[in-house]
Amino acid sequence: MPDQQTRLLPAAPDTRATRRRATVLLTAAAPALVVYAAVRAVGLLVFWVWASVAGKDAWHLLGGRWDSVWYQRIAENGYGYTVTLPDGGLHPDLAFFPLLPVLERSLAAVTPLTVQGAGIVVAWSAGLFAAWGIHAVGARLYGRRAGLVLVALWGAYPTAFVQSMAYTETLFTALAAWSLYAALRGRWLAAGALCVLAGLTRPSAAALIAALAVTGAAGLVGEYRAGGREGLLRRNARMLLGVCLAPLGWLAYVVFVAVRQGSPFAYFEVQAQWGNSIDGGRALAVFIAGLPLPAALGLCAALGLLGWLMYLCVRQRQRQPLPVLVYGIAIVVVSLIGSGYFGSRPRLMMPAFPLLLPPAVALARLRPTARTGAVLAALAVGSAAYGAWTLLGPGPP
Repeated sequence: MPDQQTRLLPAAPDTRATRRRATVLLTAAAPALVVYAAVRAVGLLVFWVWASVAGKDAWHLLGGRWDSVWYQRIAENGYGYTVTLPDGGLHPDLAFFPLLPVLERSLAAVTPLTVQGAGIVVAWSAGLFAAWGIHAVGARLYGRRAGLVLVALWGAYPTAFVQSMAYTETLFTALAAWSLYAALRGRWLAAGALCVLAGLTRPSAAALIAALAVTGAAGLVGEYRAGGREGLLRRNARMLLGVCLAPLGWLAYVVFVAVRQGSPFAYFEVQAQWGNSIDGGRALAVFIAGLPLPAALGLCAALGLLGWLMYLCVRQRQRQPLPVLVYGIAIVVVSLIGSGYFGSRPRLMMPAFPLLLPPAVALARLRPTARTGAVLAALAVGSAAYGAWTLLGPGPP
């Protein structure tokens, strides 16, 4: 079983060694990438057939609805668009972070693709990079088989249909997974730099920033208590620099919104206009209380399952390293304590792939192997059917 301890000692960069390591990682991850592509292909096939039967444009549904339209408008025209709601409320486009629109615009500028097509290509490509990073984390912690199953479970997540849309979920997950992997290997500058990009992608980068900060602080405290006080900061200079670097992407966008709007708290005001303020879970409780009893009980059961997964992550026989554990739990907490639209919350939790480590390890141990394959195939088909039903309907229920 691979070593579970996070190494906090800095490592000097070596370009050739890094390339060799990347080649080894890609070779090792190849089966997982094939499995991930197959799972998502099942989802797309079911959706495409369903859309054809319903007489709807599948490509438009993947790239021309909901949040994807906002990202594409920013890519084409920059920031400055605001929708006025019937009740007088405002929805400004400053609620959406800039990295995906920048990539969409850049790709559309150098290829024949439209901005919409570029958004889908970015999302699909990022999905593969996310699967690669998730496999790297899972394989380092529990072996290649567990890493492969982890990737398959993430690809068959109930709202995994979003991974095929022009959304930021795959891009953010890719950056987060590789940032965590870099932290596990003591490559703190790389971890911080990837976190900067994650902070330009989604506000939930706060969870990744917290994971790196908590891990760094725990490492310093551990060394200090062990008697390594002399030269403590010097020995951990790269780690400290990486941790300090991590929040700069998110902070840069907050400052950009503040300057553009002429208010130091403009970013938070913009999010509040979209109903994305932090209320400690009050909106979730009110939503559950307003449901019919069977639906309320079902939702409570789902939340109970989520809590059980977090418990398993903490109590797992060989505990998850601190950055992975903190990141997974923080993503869930950030997703649940906001006042935003409830239907978005499962999607917002999708980057929390560490929550899938306990079932991935359990499935990886199943014998014969056909049992694991059968479970994953059933999950893939179920995810595909749910995704097609959601995309061809009014949206997440």
